[in-house]
Amino acid sequence: MHDTPDGAHWHEPKAGENAGFGKFKRQPLPYDRFMEAEGLPCYRGIGVRRVQDLPLVPWPRLGGRGSFIQLFGTEGLWGLYVVELPGAGALNIERHLYEKVVLVVEGRGTTEVWQEGQTKRHVFEWQKGSLFTIPLNAYHRIINAASSPALLLCGTTAPNVMNVLDNTDFIFNCPYTFGERFSGAEDFFKPNDDVEPDPIRGLAMRRTNLIPDIVNCDLPLDNRRSPGYRRVEPAMAKNRFYLWIGQHETGRYSKAHKHASAAVLVCVKGKGYTYTWPEILGQRGPVHHRLARPEQPARPQTGRARRAALGLRRHRSGQRRQRHSLSPGGSGDPPGVRGDPQA
Repeated sequence: MHDTPDGAHWHEPKAGENAGFGKFKRQPLPYDRFMEAEGLPCYRGIGVRRVQDLPLVPWPRLGGRGSFIQLFGTEGLWGLYVVELPGAGALNIERHLYEKVVLVVEGRGTTEVWQEGQTKRHVFEWQKGSLFTIPLNAYHRIINAASSPALLLCGTTAPNVMNVLDNTDFIFNCPYTFGERFSGAEDFFKPNDDVEPDPIRGLAMRRTNLIPDIVNCDLPLDNRRSPGYRRVEPAMAKNRFYLWIGQHETGRYSKAHKHASAAVLVCVKGKGYTYTWPEILGQRGPVHHRLARPEQPARPQTGRARRAALGLRRHRSGQRRQRHSLSPGGSGDPPGVRGDPQA
């Protein structure tokens, strides 16, 4: 048999030869193909100084303008994008089989959420600094209440779902209702300030699906990363998407540490910088710590996935220690976004 223009067949190697091409070719993952098909730019790097400065283009599926963000080390783990709502406008109705957490960068408005068959829509308000989640596969519509554009930073578990199912029609049109995630309770989006220990490590946790203002909300004392360090974990809609809000006191740094899953830091208040270095310069694995500058406490909000930590690209810094600023830049407001290298 011989190769033909419309196909090829496998050739058994001759004596002394090896089968195959001799190297691995990296095929685009389904989530990579999805981002390309959406027609949006995708920023790739170790961090974004200001998400407000990312180029935005029309997003036909959602109805606003947007841009994807893929930080090094997060490939296949979780998705990130910014979307702009036009003044006095709204995004298109959507539902999807992945989790989504939304941080309001600019603007104010409302969100409507409902399940298949529900006659009443749950409506809640949001403003700059609000953090909320969309329950798994629930219908939702995000509306801008102001005359100026609103900007949202969204973190999702879309890569996990898309890379396994590889069927966007099923992901965006599945009729199944996850009643255990969103029962339709009247107080589902009522902010809950009660603090309890998380069941895994006993750290401060709030079971709430909406935090009106993460920039100025009270944070329980933690002290683990540095004296005076404050931290809380929002547990939202039974998500596997893991996140926390932390605050470093002025002039103090986070203890050097490393972790297996890639984390993404979002600086929502204050200024500071991060050092990263490879294992040959001390300790095991790429290590990093963060320092808050003297002007004011730094408050990063971090999103990490507890699951799906396998198959991540390992991001290695250079042989010298590298300093990465978490400053939002100039007199502008945060957030700046960067990824923490994984071990």
